[in-house]
Amino acid sequence: MRLFSRMVRCGLLFALVFAGFSRAEDSFVVEPGFKSLFNGKDLTGWRLDKEMLNGKTATADGRYVAKDGVLVITGAGPGQPPMSAIDTVAEFNQDCVLRLEFRASRDANSGIHLRDREFKHQLQVRDYPRVGPYKMLSHYKEGDWNAIEVTVKSDSSGKGATALCTCNGEVLEKSLALPARGTIALQSETNVVEYRRIRIKELPR
Repeated sequence: MRLFSRMVRCGLLFALVFAGFSRAEDSFVVEPGFKSLFNGKDLTGWRLDKEMLNGKTATADGRYVAKDGVLVITGAGPGQPPMSAIDTVAEFNQDCVLRLEFRASRDANSGIHLRDREFKHQLQVRDYPRVGPYKMLSHYKEGDWNAIEVTVKSDSSGKGATALCTCNGEVLEKSLALPARGTIALQSETNVVEYRRIRIKELPR
């Protein structure tokens, strides 16, 4: 009887702790002026090549899955192209601030395509300590959620832009050159990278 009572108490404690974590996750509120690019339930607002993903919880190839508030991106499987990406349906052509959180599995390799698919315009999102290129970060949390912020500002010519990119407040790219127009895309390459809380704030011209 004592053992049963102890098990019940442990079960209740676990339930309360789990409920606390769930509430903490659900309590996240998008900051004023920002709009969410991922609703946590499906892939509405995204496309895979020309296929609109509105209302779908996963792509047909299984590389992009929306589950429990997280966008799970898995690397290439047998017979699949080595790299793939999903784009926002909308373009973001003015100055803006992009924020998101990611969690990378061991040796994972993903990325954020900023306005086009050229490698030089991509912010690498990886298991940084192992895969690089930002191996010396002091605040990177291995196996946990890390916050990315990208601040895009148009250059004086109006023909391009630059981005200040940080991870947990540490600078990754001080002035990443970008084109003037385009979408935001998330890449699938190697192993699993999860994304959540993807939101953007467009700045006044």
